[in-house]
Formats: sequence, structure tokens, C-alpha cells
Amino acid sequence: MRSLRLLIAAHKLGAGLGHTPAVEPRGVQFLRAVHTSSPPGPPVNTSSTTVARFEDAFAKDQRDKASFVQVLDLFCGRDVRRRGHIELIEAALRWMPHFGVEKDVEVYNKLLDVFPKEVFIPQNFIQSMFLHYPRQQECAVRVLDQMEYYGVTPNKHTLFLLVQTFGKLSHPVKKYQRLLYWFPRFKHTNPYPAPLHLIADPVALSKVCLERIAADRDAQLTVYQLPSSEVRDDGTVLEHAHLVGIQSPDQMCLLADHDPEHPVIVEGPFPLWLRKTCVYYYVLRAEPTAKIKEELDPERCFYYPLQLSLDLERDLGDDLSFDVDEVEEGPVYAMCMTGSGDEKTLGKWIQCLQETNPVLGQLPVLFRLTSGPQEVSPPVQEESESPKEDTRPSEEEEETRPYRRMEQ
Repeated sequence: MRSLRLLIAAHKLGAGLGHTPAVEPRGVQFLRAVHTSSPPGPPVNTSSTTVARFEDAFAKDQRDKASFVQVLDLFCGRDVRRRGHIELIEAALRWMPHFGVEKDVEVYNKLLDVFPKEVFIPQNFIQSMFLHYPRQQECAVRVLDQMEYYGVTPNKHTLFLLVQTFGKLSHPVKKYQRLLYWFPRFKHTNPYPAPLHLIADPVALSKVCLERIAADRDAQLTVYQLPSSEVRDDGTVLEHAHLVGIQSPDQMCLLADHDPEHPVIVEGPFPLWLRKTCVYYYVLRAEPTAKIKEELDPERCFYYPLQLSLDLERDLGDDLSFDVDEVEEGPVYAMCMTGSGDEKTLGKWIQCLQETNPVLGQLPVLFRLTSGPQEVSPPVQEESESPKEDTRPSEEEEETRPYRRMEQ
């Protein structure tokens, strides 16, 4: 009770004296500034008008590196505090592919130079322990993420800008260190890298894709047909699509040993992605159940075999539950790429293959084709209410319905 009375008396005494500002020590003022008020820095403007103004600044007729850098220079020279720099950088990241500078490290350094310098660096241990100025650091990390997406390796100038802006222990600097750690290790891991600039010519692009799929130095590329147009007598124009094929000597030997009782199948199209371009190819293969005809050696003996297959690389402790060599998908005899995946064009490919593979003249060929990217599958027609006669095919016709047969 005594302490309570003392507190009430002190409260009345303070109310009678009035609110007189007390002079606090300099150290107390510094601590209050750290924990209560935000330190001085550039104000962040998140209004829609600012974003729209930046979007209009990049919407130009002339879109090249010089005009893109000009927008950044105008923004940096307009205001010393660079208000709205986050909105500018986010808009610039979206417009970089339109200007063709998404793979230029100098432009990314120019974007990081937009941040005000020595403002977002933590001044004490508590600020460095937490995410100091989180929105600005996340924006810088997004810039580095886009560099990672397009495969742009940062340089020493990038590190200098990040340290000058956010400090050595910031998240953008850690992201920079991870990029420099992993990029050199993954740069040469792919034995068949895709070219940086894809060729616009469909024939040349088909050659690059088929060589990438085959991965055989002895495989022979053949251009069976070039893209051309033919004007008929009635005035109609007939377009001929390109036709490029590849076949290795081993595939020719496998095709020569194919059993004539089993057909070969033209199957496709199968997609292949080269960076942002998707192309389609077709294969000539056999069924997994098809057996290759074997000629018995008259000198073969069951007690003394001619060869022994010993796998000395395996050990008793190896896991033999799954073996890639035991997966049967059927041998592939040839591959091709064409601009038109119809039976007429693919039939011409089979006729051209007969020049180097005469056995195709004795084999039945089945076409197992699906609708390509430009081909639209016909919609399934709903059954009408009027009854129809039962015209269900037999079991043999139902099995061979998806296939079409062409005997050469």
C-alpha cells in the first residue's frame, strides 16, 4: 500500500509540473533512434502512378542497349536520393528481354548502380543480424536471380556495387558468392551443350538437333528434301517441307538383321527443347517383342562356348534390382525431322532410306502418328439419340485400327 501511495503522489506531482522536455544523454538518443525510429534513407514510393510512369519510360519505338541505358541515366540524374528506385529496377527487369539486353552483364551492373550508395549498410550488430532494408535487398537478389536464369556470370564490378550498397554480410553478397561457386562447376558439365544463338534456317536447325540426339560421330546426316514451293497448272501453290534424316552404320546393321515377319514402325512426333525453341522429330524403330534373326554357327558347342560375357565391374554388394541395359524399348533404326509430319512426307523418307537399306523393300511399315503441335485432333462426335446398327469391328481390326500399313 505504501508503494502504491508513492506512485499516486508522483503521478500528481508530474501532472502539476506539466510536460517539460527532458534532456537525454547522447547515448540514450542513439539507442532510441536505432530501436524506435527508422534511420534516414530514400523514401519508397509504391504508388501505381510511379510504376506506370516507369513503364511508359521503357515503352519506346527504338529498343536497344543505348536507349535502355539512357532511361537509367535520366533517372539517376533526376534526383540525388533516387526516390522510386525499386519500382524502376523491377520495371527494367521486365523490359530487358524486349531491349535484347537480358544477357549483358554491363546492363545488370548499371541496374545495381541505381541503388543509393552507403545508405542500406547496417551500422550495428543487431541490424546486420536481421534483414536490414528487406525490400531493397530482395530487389537486388531478384536482379541476381535474373542473371542466374539467363546464365550471366557476375564480375568484380558487381561485387563492388553490392558491397558499396548493402555491405559485406548482406544477402545479395551471399547470392553473388553462390553464383560464382556453382557457375564454373556447371559450365562444362554438359557434353552436348546447346548453341547460344539458334539458327533460323530449318534445315540447319534440324542438323544440329539430329546430331545432338544421335550423339554418334559415325552417323551420317542426309538432306532428302529442301523447303520449296511448286506452282501447279491450275494455279495452286504446293509447299514442300524440308526433310532431314540421320542414320549410323550400327543402325544400318541392326535394320539389315531385322526379321521380315515383324513390321517396322514410324513413330512420332517427339518434342525436343533447345533453350526456348521446341522442335519435333520422328523415329523408325521396331517393337520390343521383335527378334533379330540369328544365324547359328555350325562350330558352336554347348560345352565350349565361343565367348564369355563376364562383368568384372560388379560386386556381390551391388544393387541389381534395376539395370538400364535390361530395359527393352525396341531398337531405333533411323531418325528424321520434317516440317510436315504427314504420311506422304514420311513415306518419302522411307523410300529414300531404301537406297541405303534395301531390306525396307521387304518389310511392312506401320505409321503410328499422333497429332503434332500444328495439327488439331478431330473432336469426338457424340452418339445421336437414334439407334444405329451394331457395327463393332472384330478383335483383329480393333488392334490394328491406330496403325496404318504401307507395304513397300
